[in-house]
Amino acid sequence: MAAVGKTSFLLGALLLFSVAVTLADAKVYYHDFVVQATKVKRLCTTHNTITVNGQFPGPTLEVNDGDTLVVNVVNKARYNVTIHWHGVRQVRSGWADGPEFVTQCPIRPGGSYTYRFTIQGQVGTLWWHAHSSWLRATVYGALVIRPKEGTSYPFPKPKRETPILLGEWWDANPIDVVREATRTGGAPNVSDAYTINGQPGDLYNCSSKDTVIVPIDSGETHLLRVINAALNQELFFTVANHRFTVVGADASYLKPFTTSVIMLGPGQTTDVLISGDQPPARYYMAAEPYQSAQGAPFDNTTTTAILEYKSAPCPAKGISSKPVMPTLPAFNDTATVTAFIQSFRSPNKVDVPTDIDENLFITVGLGLFNCPKNFGSSRCQGPNGTRFTASMNNMSFVLPSNVSILQAYKQGVPGVFTTDFPANPPVQFDYTGNVSRSLWQPVPGTKVYKLKYGSRVQIVLQGTNIQTAENHPIHIHGYDFYILATGFGNFNPQKDTAKFNLVDPPMRNTVGVSVNGWAVIRFVADNPGAWLMHCHLDVHITWGLAVVFLVENGVGELQSLQPPPADLPPC
Repeated sequence: MAAVGKTSFLLGALLLFSVAVTLADAKVYYHDFVVQATKVKRLCTTHNTITVNGQFPGPTLEVNDGDTLVVNVVNKARYNVTIHWHGVRQVRSGWADGPEFVTQCPIRPGGSYTYRFTIQGQVGTLWWHAHSSWLRATVYGALVIRPKEGTSYPFPKPKRETPILLGEWWDANPIDVVREATRTGGAPNVSDAYTINGQPGDLYNCSSKDTVIVPIDSGETHLLRVINAALNQELFFTVANHRFTVVGADASYLKPFTTSVIMLGPGQTTDVLISGDQPPARYYMAAEPYQSAQGAPFDNTTTTAILEYKSAPCPAKGISSKPVMPTLPAFNDTATVTAFIQSFRSPNKVDVPTDIDENLFITVGLGLFNCPKNFGSSRCQGPNGTRFTASMNNMSFVLPSNVSILQAYKQGVPGVFTTDFPANPPVQFDYTGNVSRSLWQPVPGTKVYKLKYGSRVQIVLQGTNIQTAENHPIHIHGYDFYILATGFGNFNPQKDTAKFNLVDPPMRNTVGVSVNGWAVIRFVADNPGAWLMHCHLDVHITWGLAVVFLVENGVGELQSLQPPPADLPPC
């Protein structure tokens, strides 16, 4: 990326691809994203895979805190597409957030849209991905945010930095996979492999020669920016014989702590330092599933890359040197996950919102729709002739199909949504116990919850045991939030409020709600717009595990959503 001065602004605007314009201390970076079908060969088979600029994963974007990104997305694929900048606060720039039919209508085949937004007060690792159907299976990439120029990391500067994107690969067209599941009402086929930076690694067929190699020197420190870009699977990640120092997550710094393994839900990022302190050799990096839903099928395979010391001795001719293999937790090791998550702290005392204005209690979980009378048995292949669904507070979210929620809200279009999403479950029950079958069927609808600008919000996210309990990674668009506490069983305000960390809770944009457990988060609603909160297991958002917060404008221009851009895609 080249930087140019103000005098070259017009030239820079014409050279849209990867050109930065200096404006005061910050820069403006221009990129072109061409979404297109590209031949990609994995697991011995070539697929016409949807990519950005012919790359899988897509390009890594690098900026400093305070910089602006202008990304022109041209859709040359045969599917509708949008791009979401996962974890970017999008302060007043909600039109650039990207979820289909929430903040914009999709970019139709042959169309284009330019996303414009500024990074404000965020440092670390975020990422971008498609937010339309299951395109994010292959349309994703890293977003690296470095400190403002002239400032530094709160830890010794690493010699190297490497994004590590954990992904999920289907030996099929992912759009066909989700369409078949939608047609049958059953669960979608699980993936065929996991990937590290787009490659499955040499434990899979036809994958050895393309296994990713990450170099390291003896004595040096390396920053790994780990991103879970998988569609439906939480993942453990480790490196043989090495320990991690965790220093950040979701573009917020953390109080450093050491661990031999990390776990990320889809959507989450974790920054770790690794030292070249082992005998020079080759060591496997590996990721395996954390599967908390009992009895549910999952892809129980292992993806690998290789950490290679530059001074490692070359193997003798004709002899292959197999890297050292790490030991990973069992796929259902919830105890390791819990210990890891409970180690997260902000580096210093933080200003946690108090005197709560909005206290929401939201159940999250699965459900089943009875087979509609006009559906044949082939369309009701869920348990006992039903169709799978998912819900929050017994409401299964249905996206609009002809106008986005933000456009309907701003333009006063009637009949698109209602503002009666309940602040508490309509029926109280033993959420993590034996749930009555009468509570398994939610109500479909497009209900939103309105928040006044500046309101202090607490949300208790309560997992449920409907159909099956599992860990849900819940992501809120447009906001970071403090995680005050997590726990198991039913949240008990009399007992569990005492567990709240009001001193140095971690700041995240995606929180794991423990299997048959709960999480409590807080934030100030100081970003006007329409903001999706959903489970980042894509099968769950497909089934309706979502809600939209409508945050009203405050007073004056700086507390109000910017006007929609002229090139917002037509509906």
